Amino acid sequence: MTARNVLRPLTVVATASALAVPAPLLSAETAAASPQHEHGNHLQWKDLPTGSTARLRGLAPVNHDVAWVSGTLGTVLRTDDGGRTWDDVSPGGDTGALQFRDIEAFDAHRAVILSIGEGGDSRIYRTSDGGHSWHLGFTNDDPAAFYDCMSFWDDRHGLAMSDPVDGKFRVLSTRNGGRSWSVVDPSGMPPALDGEFAFAASGTCLVTAGTKDAWIATGGGAQSRVLRTHDHGLTWKAATTTIPSDPAAGIFSLAVRGTDDLVAVGGTLDDPTIGTDFSARSWDGGRRFWPGGDLGGYRSGSSWLTHSRNSVVAVGPTGSDVSLDGGRHWRTFDTSSLDSVECTKDGACWASGEAGRVAVLRGSAAHH
Repeated sequence: MTARNVLRPLTVVATASALAVPAPLLSAETAAASPQHEHGNHLQWKDLPTGSTARLRGLAPVNHDVAWVSGTLGTVLRTDDGGRTWDDVSPGGDTGALQFRDIEAFDAHRAVILSIGEGGDSRIYRTSDGGHSWHLGFTNDDPAAFYDCMSFWDDRHGLAMSDPVDGKFRVLSTRNGGRSWSVVDPSGMPPALDGEFAFAASGTCLVTAGTKDAWIATGGGAQSRVLRTHDHGLTWKAATTTIPSDPAAGIFSLAVRGTDDLVAVGGTLDDPTIGTDFSARSWDGGRRFWPGGDLGGYRSGSSWLTHSRNSVVAVGPTGSDVSLDGGRHWRTFDTSSLDSVECTKDGACWASGEAGRVAVLRGSAAHH
């Protein structure tokens, strides 16, 4: 099994919302004062309809009001009123069968989308007018490549990554906001393990931070690994993690805070309910990873909560979990299905998934 045939699309119905987690809800001081399970029980997802039937693995919230999502059936949706209404801004044309597994947005007008698939099905498009028009920036012409994720440092500089080609992960670079892309010289990339690849599960198998740091999450081989670069993707080094890896298992998502703190989550596709050791954490920029404790089952997305020094959320098809201590311990607070989660600088925490679902995290004291 490879990234080419895992995570097959599902299509059903839809929901969405836009409520924030307030700063006091998951502060480090509050976490220290009370048992973790009490705070886990205070969190809940609030949904509103999107009207879509697509599975929305691509997620790019900008703030409380603006968010973009993308997924199967060539779908791209955008809201600028906190999820109360959604505009279908899908590219159309010959993209109706594409799976837009990743989307990155800079504001309400500018966004970049990545589709996955064999050969020319791996594409990157860009819009600068809120999705009214899309411009093709990259089409894969190598039958051995299969692009999984992308990430940006700012509105001009970013990377996209493919499963190994000729024994190494392939990386693309853009310096103009996704208008054009070029292949990075592979000489700085370490060899891939036998069977190693990335999972196109939530657009977070590649993450960026600071002005030049990036990380790639892997699975499929004998070990799960995190590849790191500190020079815009020119050179990479690998670190192994304790997350189990096999042809259907590995790391599915990375969450980064600053340039030092990382949490990795994953699992196995063959049985998303098994396992209790599918997280790992690093405090040195990904040079070393330590076991993350009791995260049970498969989780495909993760994000640090904005207004907390130590809190992380992870989501997957069997539920959502929160850690109040940087990934050391986890508590399940929801058992519904989600694929992706991302928190914005102003404190909103958005999630998306199957059946057209979009949701925002709220707590007992949350407000619009």
